[in-house]
Amino acid sequence: MNFDPFSAAVLADPAEGHVVLRRCPVQRYDDVDPPFYKLSTYKDVEWALRDIETFSSQFGQAPRFAEPIGMLCDPPQHTPYRALVQDAFTPRMIEGLRPRVQRVTEDLVDGFAERGRCDLHDDFAFPLAVAVIAELLGVPPADMDRFKHWSDVEVTAMGAKDPSPYVDEQSRYQAYLLEHMRGRRAAIDAEEWVPDDLLTRIAGARGDGDRLPESDVVSIFSQLLVGGNETTTSLIKNLVWRLLQEPARWQRLLSNSALIDPAIEDSLRFDPPVLGLYRHTTRDVTVRGRRIPKGSKVLLQYAAPNRDPAVFEETDRFDLDRPRKRHLAFGIGVHFCLGATLAPPGAPRSRSRLIGTAPAFADASTRGQWRAHSPLFSWGRSALPESF
Repeated sequence: MNFDPFSAAVLADPAEGHVVLRRCPVQRYDDVDPPFYKLSTYKDVEWALRDIETFSSQFGQAPRFAEPIGMLCDPPQHTPYRALVQDAFTPRMIEGLRPRVQRVTEDLVDGFAERGRCDLHDDFAFPLAVAVIAELLGVPPADMDRFKHWSDVEVTAMGAKDPSPYVDEQSRYQAYLLEHMRGRRAAIDAEEWVPDDLLTRIAGARGDGDRLPESDVVSIFSQLLVGGNETTTSLIKNLVWRLLQEPARWQRLLSNSALIDPAIEDSLRFDPPVLGLYRHTTRDVTVRGRRIPKGSKVLLQYAAPNRDPAVFEETDRFDLDRPRKRHLAFGIGVHFCLGATLAPPGAPRSRSRLIGTAPAFADASTRGQWRAHSPLFSWGRSALPESF
């Protein structure tokens, strides 16, 4: 039994493929270049994520082989880059973002409430996610539309069967990031005032007395900008979509705001925005009787293990009352997602502000026209037009 990540059913909802993956948890997919293997049980994926000696990130975490760079390396190269960025994601720093997130949330909701119509992606999820990343990395508000376009291009290209149509736009995106970083470095060198943000920290950082290579700095920016935007945006949309599938579920949330955090947690388990990331094998390895040769690309699935019946009960049910267990939506081990603390979209009052617009979204799951992403590693619904 073969799993096809490009089938219409799986593109519409990746959960359609989980039945196949449960029956055959180690698979090889040949219809891309390079072919890749796929691990899909909780036990196997957790083991592979922790065994970085065998399942290495040294040639990237995307479907294609790439030169080792920045945070995508394995330790020890990975360690200083991780430490450089990690301080920006401490609970104290995240708490400092909450007033800004709350203001943006309330402004966005007030805006579409006055218009009487909205698209959950364009009018809420995307601008909220971008506001958080922009606050961290100093992206000018005037560049938001360009950034969104390039962010979409990067995600689509990483998972496309043929990435060549996106090369020119990717080059423009890299040039933009390089210019953005050089501008901040120039201001630092001129001893001008610069914001105390992550851009200043990374642009001004030195390793062994020298500035970090421009290629490494741009790689870090790209990972944070694209990852932070895409994952948070998809989390918000997928969460609302699942809540609306059952009117009683939505009504429970309206009447009890204490369910918001459990709803976010089970949304991450049920519909992780990142379906999985890739490693390459440094040696021949046998998993469940199947040999994976040295030098193979391997997709470590997050979505399928999050519905592994050996770990979770009633795995195919989105449950506001589910006892909390560690899902794999953010990975595990040395490459655990730095942005995990950013996942809940804003302070409790801000989340309640969105929930308070229930009439705007009451029929969204049936009347909204959804467009799904189609990369090999990421999934989310990219439009929810509604009027009320």
